[in-house]
This record gives sequence, structure tokens and C-alpha cells, in this order.
Amino acid sequence: MRTLTGDQVEVGSVLPELSIDLTPTVVVSTALATMDFTPLHHDVQGARAQGSKDVFLNILTTMGLVERYVTDWTGPGAIINRINVRLGVPAYAGDRLSFGGTIVSRAGAEFTAEVRGKVSLGDHATGTVTFTLPELGEPSAGGA
Repeated sequence: MRTLTGDQVEVGSVLPELSIDLTPTVVVSTALATMDFTPLHHDVQGARAQGSKDVFLNILTTMGLVERYVTDWTGPGAIINRINVRLGVPAYAGDRLSFGGTIVSRAGAEFTAEVRGKVSLGDHATGTVTFTLPELGEPSAGGA
């Protein structure tokens, strides 16, 4: 897998959409993988008892998916410097989470992408991911 280099990305570049079906297995397994045993994330009856319509993604999973969204596009040699995400509506099991993003700034080799993850209820996650790309001819961590 190749990593983008700084000369291949411009302010205004649009990242390709990524859609993820949030099956109950995805929601529950990612909560358990992050050792989040809160019933809202793995127990439908427990979630409903607390006023939720179903189990939903936890913050650790959302943050991991935001990072994945950007690095799937950049390639493995990108270095994530900062992620700043605000949560919105819950991402319930049975829904689809769709990510979109745009490069909004560049300072040297550092880029910032605005990212939005939407579900049927609206914005689940909005924010920015700041990352560094290797320059042309510079070896990348992920190889060429």
C-alpha cells in the first residue's frame, strides 16, 4: 500500500466516502474490544432500560473509525498528529455510518482534514484530523 506524499494533496482535496454498516455484531464487538462494558454498548435490554432505543457505538470506536477513515486515504506512512472530534447523535446498531471529508489547511507537510460521520439521525461525529505526510522522495513509515 502506498502513502500519499505532500505534493499529491492540496487544500480542497475531497476524501472518498467510507460507509460502514453498523450491524449489532460490529457495535457489540467493538465495545468489547475496547473493554467498554457499559450496557449501552452491548446489551440491548440494558440500553433500552436506560432510555436508549438500541445499543450504539462507544467513543473509542468512533475515534478509531475517524482515524481509519483518514489513514485509509493517506496510506500507512501518514502520521496522525491530532484528532479533535465532537460527538453528535448516537450511531445505533442497524444504521449506516458514512464518512466524508475535505482537506482544509496545510502548513508545511502538515495537513488538516475536516471530517464528518453521518447516520440516519444526523451528524454522529464532526471534527478535524491533523496529519503529516512524507514529502516526495522521503521514505515513509509504511513503505512505498
